[in-house]
Amino acid sequence: MGGARYEERASAFGGATVWTWSGPRDPARQVLPDGCMDLLRVGDRLLVAGPDTHAFTPSGTDGRPCAGIRFAPGTAPALLGVPAHELRDRRIALDALWPGAEVRRLTERIAGAADPVAALEALALRRAAECEPPDPLTVAVAALLRRGSSVAATARAVGLGARQLHRRSLTAFGYGPKTLARILRLQRALALVRAGTPYAEAACAAGCADQAHLAREMRDLAGTTLGGYLAARGLADTA
Repeated sequence: MGGARYEERASAFGGATVWTWSGPRDPARQVLPDGCMDLLRVGDRLLVAGPDTHAFTPSGTDGRPCAGIRFAPGTAPALLGVPAHELRDRRIALDALWPGAEVRRLTERIAGAADPVAALEALALRRAAECEPPDPLTVAVAALLRRGSSVAATARAVGLGARQLHRRSLTAFGYGPKTLARILRLQRALALVRAGTPYAEAACAAGCADQAHLAREMRDLAGTTLGGYLAARGLADTA
């Protein structure tokens, strides 16, 4: 979309990504589920984006600059002090989670910084230093599922029963391990498609049964087709 610009870089916060968006938002370019949670700065407001189960269309098409830190699956709840399932499919103000006076001070500090995006990242790093670290077991669960391990094999690898794994996953990821596995599998497939891999090959390599399976997952989780996804990003169709 004319005048819009998206950039990202690896964060000093382990496994996270710092991103910025400037210019108008394109309604056709939705945010797809990725298992992550974000700490956002939209204009001069601090927000939190919870884990999504479906495509999200950002509001605020007035051109306000946006920036965020996208935390790897399972790592944000300890930082924010709230179970992930309480934020599922939600965008809420940070002062709904933290004391209002504290958030006002942080907002002013970030707004007055020479580099507000770096200041937002520094906020996350300071907070992490003051909090308990993420649950290493659920971090391991996310790593296994990201590599394509089945839910059953993942449960065996971390020594949890199905119910225990589901309960721990709700707290860490916002949904059960089967949903996280589907989302991470879709993200693997989309990474291959963006790189120019034909749909059928991308589907099989990502762990789908076939191209039709991938197409169904796109409809269910992303609300679009592979062709529509690529078109919204200005990429060539690789059907």
